[in-house]
Amino acid sequence: MKAFLKWLFKSLTIALVIIFGINLLGSFININIPVNLWTILFVTLFRLPGAIILIIFFLL
Repeated sequence: MKAFLKWLFKSLTIALVIIFGINLLGSFININIPVNLWTILFVTLFRLPGAIILIIFFLL
């Protein structure tokens, strides 16, 4: 259980950093990932590939 919680908090932190980093850099070229429960969970599970999938999804 302790290992799972450690993984969960680590993954959530990485996901938030990825989302905010993409939103910060993407503000110059008009790319935005909304910060909500579903996008955070998606990026938490799939990390950088998940963020790329969300970018593609929100651009279409």
